[in-house]
Amino acid sequence: MIDVYFRCFMCEYLPLKLVVPNFESNLTDLIVDLDRLRRMRLEESTDTTMFFELKNLFHMLESIGSARIEGNHTTIIQYVEEKISERSHKEESIAEIVNVEQAMRFIEENIRDVRIDTLLIRKLHEMTVCQLSPNREGDHNPGQFRLGEVSVGKHIPPKAGDVPALVQELVDWINHEDRPKYDLLKIAIAHHRFEWIHPFSNGNGRTGRLLTYALLLKKMLCENDTHRILNPTAIFCSDRNAYYQMLDVADRGTDEAMLEWCEYVLSGLKDEIMKLDRLLDYTFLKKNILHPAVKMALEDRTIDETEFRTIELAIEKQKIQNADISDLFPRKSPATISRLIANLKEKRLLEGETNTSRKYHVRIRDSVLLRGVIKQLDNHGFISFE
Repeated sequence: MIDVYFRCFMCEYLPLKLVVPNFESNLTDLIVDLDRLRRMRLEESTDTTMFFELKNLFHMLESIGSARIEGNHTTIIQYVEEKISERSHKEESIAEIVNVEQAMRFIEENIRDVRIDTLLIRKLHEMTVCQLSPNREGDHNPGQFRLGEVSVGKHIPPKAGDVPALVQELVDWINHEDRPKYDLLKIAIAHHRFEWIHPFSNGNGRTGRLLTYALLLKKMLCENDTHRILNPTAIFCSDRNAYYQMLDVADRGTDEAMLEWCEYVLSGLKDEIMKLDRLLDYTFLKKNILHPAVKMALEDRTIDETEFRTIELAIEKQKIQNADISDLFPRKSPATISRLIANLKEKRLLEGETNTSRKYHVRIRDSVLLRGVIKQLDNHGFISFE
């Protein structure tokens, strides 16, 4: 195990090291439970296409939550309406969330092939503050470490001149080959350490949570190809004050303080994983989330009866083709069925499968169904903030 000490001119000595919990502690139980969860092959019945619809949806929620921790007041409903309307001009508060979403997508697409290093961290920061006003949520030097001194509440981070070496030290520590049982502890400690260093002038919270997401994917998913939805920001955004208080606790730097921080992070992570894994049970998903969402769209008159019945069929079967819709509406001509499908695709309610143009699945991420899906997810406790 690594045990590195360093001296910062404006802060106390603080070790960067693995802390080992007592065998009988709650934290040890959490590590065992999480290790079992990450290695468990899920018996998911939710189709791959619907899984990715859900993953995109939780990327959105993750991005909103991360921005709201930093004081962005955009609500989920406001952002949903932006998604549905696809307005080209976006307010800065919306653009901030879009940036985090795009950075999450970048992580998803590249995490298997990239190393966690300073270049990745700087790239995530650049994406986070891209085209945002430096006087608000942007940065005068996107992707570049800060050149001046900052303070964060009670915490005075290290001097700017120490930042490059401290970030490199953190990266080396992350990439050091420790035993797998320490992976989750290292992720929790790395999150605090990044925020403690505070390497950028602005956007450190958002960038640090993106780094945590990248580490979770690297350690929890890439090694076993498990289909799983992760929403780590929910750990922090459900109670913003508790998050900042626990960061203050970890700032003490003692083993006891770091163990308390790790238990806070891993407890939240376990709760989120167990909660979101329920959505991979398609019986639960369609009964409690999808069907009620479509009914809500019908009641709101954003879809008509024919569209309602077609989408309901698509939900029930997960994939449908022209023949299924013809069976549903035996009196409609093939040309009418084709126009119905074309209309549903134009309204972003159905989407063609990528490997064939003859099968379709329900689209949620930017359709009018998104309103109802969000409402039902909230009703069933899947959303940790308003």
